[in-house]
Amino acid sequence: MATDRTPARTNFYSDGVEIAALIPVKSFRAAKARLQGHLTPDQRAELSRKMATRVVEAMSPIPVFIACDDELVANWAESLGAAVLWSPGLGLNGAVDHGTSTIAGKGADQVIIAHGDLPLPMALPELARPNTIVLVPDRSLDGTNVLSRPCSVSLPAAYGGGSFDRHLQAAIASGLPVEIRRDPLLSLDLDTVVDAEHPLIAPVVRNLLGATNR
Repeated sequence: MATDRTPARTNFYSDGVEIAALIPVKSFRAAKARLQGHLTPDQRAELSRKMATRVVEAMSPIPVFIACDDELVANWAESLGAAVLWSPGLGLNGAVDHGTSTIAGKGADQVIIAHGDLPLPMALPELARPNTIVLVPDRSLDGTNVLSRPCSVSLPAAYGGGSFDRHLQAAIASGLPVEIRRDPLLSLDLDTVVDAEHPLIAPVVRNLLGATNR
């Protein structure tokens, strides 16, 4: 059974609603496998860690919970002041559902769920819309880059190919207000070499990796 290393409560409010953030993060060494051949293993690990750091920092002042099953990731999360939700064997969807349930049990009303590989995450706190489900799809309207939702609503995680449509249909079925945000920055993610060469993403990659990748 998954355990967690978390504080007792979240502590950020908007319009009287307590809000937290949940970021699932896989092992940095295992991340960005599709960039093999474009970046070295060390560069992929460094890029993954630094991108996830940017996502955590972008969430401020919203408290952040990191769902992970890797000790190095857990130590990294705690070094940033994030809470750790230890989730071995749950997979991405199980880790998100467990995390949402745990966060709700600590008093949060709303959770923003974001991937750790968003290269331009600065607008994430703007998605804290009380009592509203906000979906940010990727550029192809296939994946779900960000999902902001009340903790009380039944909305199981459905990540994987075609997740945006599954999340949208579940959101509509909930009866709550639903907002689709086609954000030009939050819709960007970094999975492939084509992504890495996007004109808005390439400078981020160069900056995070430094001169050695130029």
